[in-house]
Amino acid sequence: MLLQINPKYLSFRSTLEDQLGNFDNSGMPFVNGQRNKIRLFELGSTTINIKSFKIPNLINRVAYRFFRKSKARRSFEFANRLLDNGIATPHPIAFAEELTLFGLRRSYYICEHIDVDLTFRELVEVENYPDYEVILQQFIRFCFQLHEKGIEFLDHSPGNTLIKKVGEGVYEFYLVDLNRMNFHANMDFESRMKNLSHLTPLKSMVSQMSKEYHKLYPTESESKIFDRMWFYTDGFQKKFHKKIRLKKKLKFWK
Repeated sequence: MLLQINPKYLSFRSTLEDQLGNFDNSGMPFVNGQRNKIRLFELGSTTINIKSFKIPNLINRVAYRFFRKSKARRSFEFANRLLDNGIATPHPIAFAEELTLFGLRRSYYICEHIDVDLTFRELVEVENYPDYEVILQQFIRFCFQLHEKGIEFLDHSPGNTLIKKVGEGVYEFYLVDLNRMNFHANMDFESRMKNLSHLTPLKSMVSQMSKEYHKLYPTESESKIFDRMWFYTDGFQKKFHKKIRLKKKLKFWK
């Protein structure tokens, strides 16, 4: 097992090794997905979460062992890079890789656990969510900050932004699920609009988002920002639902 630890947590190496070694039978379940699992543990006075990535297929085992960085390693490195750029994410603690002669088996990303009030998904799915407009305005400012810093968050979906209320009408935003990102010197207009296309299927919400984005990006008109944001959103939704219909046809016996 390769274990790389943030220097601030080196004194906890033996504890982390024990938690990783007993991952399946200890800690508190937090996410029990088909692909990835997250369990909560205590590290001193800090609650942490350990994400166990699904064991990759044979080809990817070799690729992640010899040619590409694992999802866990990328999550750790990208988290540090986000923090260096002033973008909030749960503080990275370590990553671990279980390696064999033939490739990567299991990998883990370890970070601090943050208690938050909601994710962006609640704004999409819950009608008249309290402080909806205020949160949405601040969220668009957060997205604009990402774009200005050249950060293309490829998994920019509703569940991957955690939102925490820190004062009356004041919210903080934290990115999670970090293993797919690109970093650019500059992000062009089309890339910015496409980057916001996975967040909501609601045309009314896209209209509000484009209005707020225009305030920060007056180079383009509000109508053009809406048109391009909705173009990419509508395209993503059609592709997404087509994929679901295809899966149902392929699994018709279930």
